[in-house]
Amino acid sequence: MSVNKVILVGNLGQDPEIKNMQDGKEIATFSIATSESWKDKNSGEKRDKTEWHRIVVFSQGLVGIIKNYVKKGTKLYIEGQLQTRKWSDSNGVEKYTTEVVLTQFNSTLQILDNKGGSSAGAPSGYENSDNSSRKNSNVSVEETDDEIPF
Repeated sequence: MSVNKVILVGNLGQDPEIKNMQDGKEIATFSIATSESWKDKNSGEKRDKTEWHRIVVFSQGLVGIIKNYVKKGTKLYIEGQLQTRKWSDSNGVEKYTTEVVLTQFNSTLQILDNKGGSSAGAPSGYENSDNSSRKNSNVSVEETDDEIPF
């Protein structure tokens, strides 16, 4: 048995990009930053390190939430899977990109603050899962698919 699950909490570095695929469905792409701080043992100075993570969202429900409530600076909780894809640049050189992918099942996106959402019309909380429970302080969508083809 193996598990491919990534959990991240971080802030968007820029507004999400929404693209239309050939089949008419939309995907959202964005990067979030995770940071850690520590005190250097030798100098006593505060040190920071930031990692950037590329996120790709294929789930139509989550894309809708992102379009309406997420923008630069929004703090998100994300659960998805790591995927590496191969592509060729303009010179034909093969490149690899590793991304956190949110698909139709086993994906979660929670807005942890209201910086990204508009105050007018933004729901106080929403979770789309089997139990459809309500939350008070964030917008949350979790998608599950019981018809996994294996």
